[in-house]
Amino acid sequence: MASRPTSVTNAQVALGWLLAKHEHVVPIPGTRRMAYLEQNAAAADHRLSAAEIDELDRLFDPALVAGARYPAAGMVGIE
Repeated sequence: MASRPTSVTNAQVALGWLLAKHEHVVPIPGTRRMAYLEQNAAAADHRLSAAEIDELDRLFDPALVAGARYPAAGMVGIE
């Protein structure tokens, strides 16, 4: 992927990707700090190029994501 300006955070790239992919989906990331809330909101101002979106799609293909949500030890407390 082409390098992004250092002023864009990983979270902003992830949020920008979601915003570019799904017109009717608004991600609601959780945060405890005002600075992170402001960074997350600023993601809407950063536009990813078509090439960047294509590369992220290739790297994070949902068909390739598989497995249990929790390891066996983590499932012990879940009903």
